[in-house]
Amino acid sequence: MEKAIALPMPNLKGAVSLEEAILRRRSTREFSNRSLTRSQLSQLLWACQGIREEYYRTIPSAGATYPLEIFLVVGEGGVESLDGVVYRYVAKEHSIIHHLPGDLRRRLCSACLEQGFIRRAPLSFVVCAEYSRTTGRYGDRGVRYVHMEVGHLGQNLALQGEALGLRSLMVGAFHDEDVSQVLNLPLELKPLYVVPVGYSRE
Repeated sequence: MEKAIALPMPNLKGAVSLEEAILRRRSTREFSNRSLTRSQLSQLLWACQGIREEYYRTIPSAGATYPLEIFLVVGEGGVESLDGVVYRYVAKEHSIIHHLPGDLRRRLCSACLEQGFIRRAPLSFVVCAEYSRTTGRYGDRGVRYVHMEVGHLGQNLALQGEALGLRSLMVGAFHDEDVSQVLNLPLELKPLYVVPVGYSRE
């Protein structure tokens, strides 16, 4: 089993107000090749799925079923002191583990209809869902709850990125099967969002 890479503790108070982050938030397709720090990555992951108390997380989840999983497609030099590989976030430990070798941005770009900014961004979050965690409790209605939850995650990611001086873009245009193949996902995990993140060149 791969050794977990511990992430820095997140800051619980920032210099940018929520109102400022909402006002400034912009999508971008023009990413610079400037690296993110490991602290920035830690903060983004905490905002998306971090544990805030006991096992409760930073976004609401129907029945605390937490169906979402985050994979990081990191480019070579995309995050300081991290290899250009694919990682998986482990929320309960606030750590990442190696999932797949290699800088897979080009393959992910191809799976996302050749949207070139995915290849150029230093990293992309790929958010997947295991629907049965929620539908097992709520039946078919749970599908809606999962989709609501991934929206909460996306907004937290965008606003936390803005507070850190970063930009992002929510991407839903991709071939599900191709993204699953690129990331070698187990059958129970379905990709819902691809979110490139980085400094903007605009």
